[in-house]
Amino acid sequence: MRMFLRTAITGAVAAATFATCGTALATPPGPGVTGKVIAQTTVGGTDYILREITVPPGQATGWHYHDGPLYAVVQQGTLSHFDSTCASDGVYPKGSAIQEPAGADHVHIGRNLGDTAVVLDVLYVLPHGAPLSQDAANPGCPFE
Repeated sequence: MRMFLRTAITGAVAAATFATCGTALATPPGPGVTGKVIAQTTVGGTDYILREITVPPGQATGWHYHDGPLYAVVQQGTLSHFDSTCASDGVYPKGSAIQEPAGADHVHIGRNLGDTAVVLDVLYVLPHGAPLSQDAANPGCPFE
């Protein structure tokens, strides 16, 4: 029953969004992209959230940005990272550290161009209550 309610609510929200906004401008993550919270705490007005993100081969995170800095380590695979100019701003194999600055002027996408799942351990440092990421429109790149 809980799954039915979740599905019904999700469908209603999606229908309302399309009815009021027309076509969606944001690019959602690809099929199978998952994230699970490993740990989280709040100190003062800052949330520290540690997640494991998995990006299957051929998939991407979707275009987005963060309201606070993000720090990650590639545990498996190779992440290809692109900025809003459509240029690669880094290729990160297993063991690499990644840092993403905060703000809407730092729209980016992470893509798995390999044949192995990319697994990341990601630390989000966010203003208390901020979402993990903010969806953004594709800035005109020939890929999602």
